Amino acid sequence: MPENNHRTIKELSKDDRPRERLQKFGASNLSDSELLAILIRSGSKGYSAIDISRDLIEKYSSLSNLSSCDYSEFKKFKGLAETKAVTLAAAFEIGKRIQSEPYVLLTKIQKPQDIANYFIPKLRNEKVETFRTLLLNSSNKIFREIIVSQGLLNVSLVHPREVFKTAISESAANIILLHNHPSGNPEPSKEDIHITKQLVDAGKIIGIGIYDHIIIAGNDYRSFAEMRLL
Repeated sequence: MPENNHRTIKELSKDDRPRERLQKFGASNLSDSELLAILIRSGSKGYSAIDISRDLIEKYSSLSNLSSCDYSEFKKFKGLAETKAVTLAAAFEIGKRIQSEPYVLLTKIQKPQDIANYFIPKLRNEKVETFRTLLLNSSNKIFREIIVSQGLLNVSLVHPREVFKTAISESAANIILLHNHPSGNPEPSKEDIHITKQLVDAGKIIGIGIYDHIIIAGNDYRSFAEMRLL
């Protein structure tokens, strides 16, 4: 679009300005780009906050994809300086935490779906595999989450020493293993199965049981316990 077709938000009629539209009609009636424009607040000459937000939506296709960006990625985008990049990163993180909040209210883990419901919003758009251990007390309640490794899952990255180190020091009764598949395929790989068997055997020696190993992929998950792979 030619530069002279771009208008600043102030040049728009009040009925077309995102802030005024939110006040008049409510946030639910605004488009994705309008909501983003409110967070971005201002643009530059010939490139308004609305232009920036529309270009963000066009590049990433959806708010869900956009939410997987971190501060450094936002900062590289045209029109997003440090403050705007921080604001967007914070806003999307708040959204992820809100989606996960019901899990915080659980007194204990009843089934693998409980874990999946919490971690799917956090991990479904992640671009890198992350391996976590969830520490459980004697009441089967998670009291700590540990990130063991980030990167392609293999034996060298997920060593029993690293997996059980904190579990031992924190006197965990059991642990849950969890990692994500950025590919979107939730099925366990041969490497996943091999690593899990190795860790289960190590846990038996140490005296800390592995309650489950859950794989998150997009909006889906797989539980080793449900698949009887433990």
